[in-house]
Amino acid sequence: MKRLIVGMVAVLALAGCSAGKDAVVQGSSFSFVSPGGKVDITYDLAQRQTAPVLAGDDLMNEGKQLSLADFPGKVLVLNLWGQWCGPCRTEAPEMETLAKEGVQVVGIDVRDPARDVAQDFVRDRGLTYPSIYDPDGRVLLKLTGYPRNIIPSTIVLDKQHRVAAVFLRQVLAQDLRPVVQRLNSEA
Repeated sequence: MKRLIVGMVAVLALAGCSAGKDAVVQGSSFSFVSPGGKVDITYDLAQRQTAPVLAGDDLMNEGKQLSLADFPGKVLVLNLWGQWCGPCRTEAPEMETLAKEGVQVVGIDVRDPARDVAQDFVRDRGLTYPSIYDPDGRVLLKLTGYPRNIIPSTIVLDKQHRVAAVFLRQVLAQDLRPVVQRLNSEA
């Protein structure tokens, strides 16, 4: 009987992650659900939800706030990273390539308890795009349901700052270019 109950709970839990009509919670504010456990997720225009206004300390400019609201009408590539993360070390130059091509990249530096170490990471790699410093994950808490343990990961917002794509893996500039180009061509 105990096995049956455990099995039923497991089935119900898995059913909650399936890709049905409810894979994206409807409403005006973004609430993340990974349909079918996918790591590359794109949202059609009708499915897109507005991202919360993410804001926090500017990593490189102590005392200054950085917010997604600072970039109205722009497609945004939000990259979650940490200097402690091996794949982030490979991904950072890819994000810089996009930034140099005119794509607005905004980093969110997570779980780096020492700001100066994260700043050294940025300087050593010549990164020019801004990052929000979020050592305790409070900024990420605004992304309802988003897996905070998947670093690096990338969220692409359309011009209205609705979530258009999510990559729960390390990405290359070539992975993001077509998504950004498509979103920039939207009215």
